[in-house]
Amino acid sequence: MRKPQTVKALEELGRVQLSKSFFMREFLYSEISQIEGIPNIPSDPDLAIAAGKNLCERVLEPIQDALGRISIRSAYRSCAVNAKGAENKNQYNCASNESNYAEHIWDVTDSDGYMGATVCIVVTSFIPYYERTQDWTALAWWIHDHIDAYAEMTFFPKYAAFNIRWSENHKVSKEIYSYVKNPHTGKNSGYLTKQGMDNFLGLHEQFYQEFIDR
Repeated sequence: MRKPQTVKALEELGRVQLSKSFFMREFLYSEISQIEGIPNIPSDPDLAIAAGKNLCERVLEPIQDALGRISIRSAYRSCAVNAKGAENKNQYNCASNESNYAEHIWDVTDSDGYMGATVCIVVTSFIPYYERTQDWTALAWWIHDHIDAYAEMTFFPKYAAFNIRWSENHKVSKEIYSYVKNPHTGKNSGYLTKQGMDNFLGLHEQFYQEFIDR
């Protein structure tokens, strides 16, 4: 598929079904694109679709099947949109294009030539539990234990929204980072887990059982 240059072509891209519940269109919306007037359209739609299908089928659908509706907050960014977001010392909270290849920039492979995709989501069923407890780790540990295909997660304060990534790059191991205070350790930010940490292996039901039993 060529990069869409007409409304009809962009409509066709938006109609591509990435998985049973998700279509490409819902991943193309961008506030940066809207305000700055920069089209958020993949230059390589086929690569963006392939990465998006893996993200949706292997990561998002299993989460939604188990926990209910997922809300998409931020997903695909074109190189131009992401570059604008990274200007002026990260004015719109976007990392550099090089850091976002095979992450938010779905249609460019990473430095090793592997594809990947990142999306920021909210699990709406988790909001009441999070607002009551401020414990984002319950959701993080549940995903870590149940969603084998995720590569990285990064959590944010509002609604416990988080970036979640799929990658075909074997160098990218399951890891969880947060900008939210960990209620169990008191740390304001940092890694909850990653390869090599003592808490990486095994199950972690004690952290999410209350949420699941709600």
